[in-house]
Amino acid sequence: MNPTLIAVAHGTRSAAGRRQLQDLAAAVARRRPGLDVRLCYVDVQEPKVADVVPTLGDAVVVPLLLSAGYHVRVDIAEAVAGTDIPVTGPLGPDPVLLESLTRTLPAADAVVLAAAGSSDPAWRADVEEVAGRLNARIGYVSGSGPRVPDVVAQLRRQGARKIAIGAYLLAEGLFYRSLHTAGADHVTPPLCHDPAVADLVLRRFDSARLLTTATAAM
Repeated sequence: MNPTLIAVAHGTRSAAGRRQLQDLAAAVARRRPGLDVRLCYVDVQEPKVADVVPTLGDAVVVPLLLSAGYHVRVDIAEAVAGTDIPVTGPLGPDPVLLESLTRTLPAADAVVLAAAGSSDPAWRADVEEVAGRLNARIGYVSGSGPRVPDVVAQLRRQGARKIAIGAYLLAEGLFYRSLHTAGADHVTPPLCHDPAVADLVLRRFDSARLLTTATAAM
C-alpha cells in the first residue's frame, strides 16, 4: 500500500490561487489512482503541515515550493522532527520548471525572471540559477533586491521594446497579480498550470520511496 503524499504549499489568500493549488493536488491524485494526497500549508492557510504530519504514519512530504529555503529548512523540518517521514527536495529548481517557462515565454528583446524575495542564500542561489539558464534579469516581488517594475523600466531605458516576465511563482496571488502592472508586454502563467508539474510532484514522491526502500534493505 502506498504511503500518503503530503503536499505542502506556501498558502495564499487568493481564491484563484487556492483553487489552483487544490487542482494541482487533484491532478497528482488522478495520475496515481489509490494514492492518498493531502494538501497542507506552511503559512496563511489551514491545515498547517505541523497539524497534518502527526495524524499520519507512513507518508512522504513533498514541498510544493520552488527552493529549499526557510519554509523547507525550518517549518517543514520542525513538522517532521522525531518522525520517520521523509521530506523530498522542493519542486525547484528543476529542468521541468525551466522548460515550462521557456514554452510560455514569447520572443522578446529582454526577459525578467520574477520571483518572491527572500534573504535565504539557498533561495537566492536557486533563483539566480534559473535566471542564468533563461538569460534573464532577476526582479523580486517582495523583500530586498531589485523590484520587477524597476528592472522592466531599466530595460526600457536601455532600448528593449518587447519585454516578457517569466513568473517563477507556483500559483496566483498578490505577487503574481502585481506582475501585470509591472510594465512588461507579457507575463507567463503560474507554473501550476503546466501538467508537467503534477508529474514532477510524483517523481519527487517516487524518488523518496525508492531511497527509503533501499535504506531499509541495507
